[in-house]
Amino acid sequence: MRTGPRSGLNLPNSISLIRIATAPVLVIMLLSPGKWMSIAAALFFIVVCLTDWLDGYLARKRGVVTSLGKFLDPLAGKLLITTAFIMLIPLGRVPAWVVALIIGREIAVTGLRAIASDAGVVIAASRLGKLKTISQIVCLVPLMIHYSWFGFDFHMAGLILLAGAFFFTMWSGIDYFLGFFRAGRSTEIDRTSE
Repeated sequence: MRTGPRSGLNLPNSISLIRIATAPVLVIMLLSPGKWMSIAAALFFIVVCLTDWLDGYLARKRGVVTSLGKFLDPLAGKLLITTAFIMLIPLGRVPAWVVALIIGREIAVTGLRAIASDAGVVIAASRLGKLKTISQIVCLVPLMIHYSWFGFDFHMAGLILLAGAFFFTMWSGIDYFLGFFRAGRSTEIDRTSE
């Protein structure tokens, strides 16, 4: 089978698929008790998150950006992050309402993207979206570690960082909706002036 932009079968897309497949592994690791397993889960999460940058870099460098890749890359990232958040609820490490709002925001924005695409409205990805993702990853690592190491309370640090991640998540969601309505108004103006 041919690889490249048309076929969608290439190394970056394969990395995205592997990242999707790691979600169940993360579930098992987080369900396994103990300080050392918590460290292992956090390190595993960091390594898998780094592959998010890797597949994007390889796709651009090799010129193999595909529609499949544009779908798989954000899906893999969202799946891994939401899996981590959901698994931390029964462990008592994050409030359920915070996770519900974060996931609700992701679903709402994904739905809005589908509507925008169908309407022919293109909304450029903002820096806020990237900042949101980075802040979520950064807060999840200490929340996974959870235990105190060398006198440092990782759980408390994670909760503080979670507050920041929650703020950026909500802010970027509102910004995306405002961008959609601004773009929609511009499109309507363009159509009426034709």
